Amino acid sequence: MAVGVAIKNDGRQYTGRITWFVLLSCMIAASGGMIFGYDVGVSGGVTSMEPFLKKFFPRVYRKMKEDTKMSNYCKFDSQLLTSFTSSLYIAGLISSFFAAIVTRNYGRKPSIIVGGVTYMAGAALGSAAYNVYMLIIGRLLLGVGLGFTNQSVPLYLSEMAPSKYRGAFNVGFQICVAIGCNAAALTNYGTVKIKGGWGWRISIGMAGLPAAILAFGALFLPETPNSLIQHCNEHQRAKKMLQKIRGTDDVQAELDDLIEASYASKAVKHPFKNLMQRKYRPQLVMSVAIPFFQQITGINVVAFYAPLIFLTMGFGESASLLSALVTGLVGSGFTVLTVFFVDKLGRRPLFHIGGAQMFISLMLIGGIMTAKLGDHGTMEKGYGLIVLILICIYISGFGISWGPLGWVVTSEIFPLEVRSVAQSIVVAVNLSMTFIIAQVFLAMLCHLKSAIFFFFGAWVLLMSAFVYLLLPETKNIPIEKMDQIWGKHFFWKKFMDSSQSRESNKTEAA
Repeated sequence: MAVGVAIKNDGRQYTGRITWFVLLSCMIAASGGMIFGYDVGVSGGVTSMEPFLKKFFPRVYRKMKEDTKMSNYCKFDSQLLTSFTSSLYIAGLISSFFAAIVTRNYGRKPSIIVGGVTYMAGAALGSAAYNVYMLIIGRLLLGVGLGFTNQSVPLYLSEMAPSKYRGAFNVGFQICVAIGCNAAALTNYGTVKIKGGWGWRISIGMAGLPAAILAFGALFLPETPNSLIQHCNEHQRAKKMLQKIRGTDDVQAELDDLIEASYASKAVKHPFKNLMQRKYRPQLVMSVAIPFFQQITGINVVAFYAPLIFLTMGFGESASLLSALVTGLVGSGFTVLTVFFVDKLGRRPLFHIGGAQMFISLMLIGGIMTAKLGDHGTMEKGYGLIVLILICIYISGFGISWGPLGWVVTSEIFPLEVRSVAQSIVVAVNLSMTFIIAQVFLAMLCHLKSAIFFFFGAWVLLMSAFVYLLLPETKNIPIEKMDQIWGKHFFWKKFMDSSQSRESNKTEAA
């Protein structure tokens, strides 16, 4: 049985090279990842700041300071506190479906602009908040912005990038996520030292800076050739755009494939319903499974709540924020490395390497915390340092696998006729899982204690098996020819064969 067999392309190679025009355009679009990363990084930081807790979550502050009998694992267990973090993601979940309509009917560029502007408004409202309701409304606006950008930016990158380097271009989105996360950690580390206790306002308000860069930069972005053909039917304009971004006049082969895909796309009147057809079963499964697994790795637990976890282990406030910064820098470094390997080694080998790192480190972290951190008191500094190193190993594994590849694979495997709606499902599942984990993590930490790391480790083992068995290699396959990988896979080909047989029967009957 061929497990996860790598599929070669059909021998039709598009001409072209990486031009400065396409590189600059993709750099601007990829900056949409910075607003996602900044929010992930800033949330955990401000929720560990005493002035912030004292103003908006006084019960949590009192538990942390005054209740000496409460378990280390339960001090931050508050549904209101987790609602602050997770409200953004439920708003992003809902808005991603509206983003799919905008992206499909009006283009990728308008969605990026809407996302950037809305996110700026949310950052401004959150930084000026004087009660918890105003704070959460600001988070909801941030969520709308996130839903639009996460839906449109990966599509933009996949459609603009040359097929040979598509993986590297898409990793740019995750690199920007990492940059945003590190910027948030560095900002938190600085603002926590501001006297007067208002530093958290700067931390939240600074989210508007990457959003402004994205919104303003997007005004000058070109629309993708795919989008020009799909919703404008401007073949000549699309050809000129292809010639410009590929740096060659010989683009007819790629243009023909785009036009063919566009005709198939326009024949689909109800894309959500169409995605449920049997022939799209592999894409539907991947649009749900990959973002689900990406979030169940436990990465958002570490990213959101790293400062709280380090506080639980006895690190001081500043030391906790500094530790979160260190882990973020490690993750960024390994994400950058992925750029050089994703199109050479392929997607599957990186999934396997990263999965092994994550599983082993989670098991060791859980074991050390079980043995050395009780319900009260603190962990010895030596063991705390070991846990910090293991978290860095875990994050480096995520940085070369599920972090960037969760976006790379899902942005390249969908046919044009279902691409926008499938990507909205990816974003919706991603944000749904982020919301659920953010909402329940502190309660899980209180009840499961150190066993929570074993919980996520088991999921990492399961998702690694999923990739080994069911995800074919997509390296070097042109985006408009991606359907061939499913027809040659030992498991998915039965869905493709039966669908093709039914279509042939209908044609013969007619």
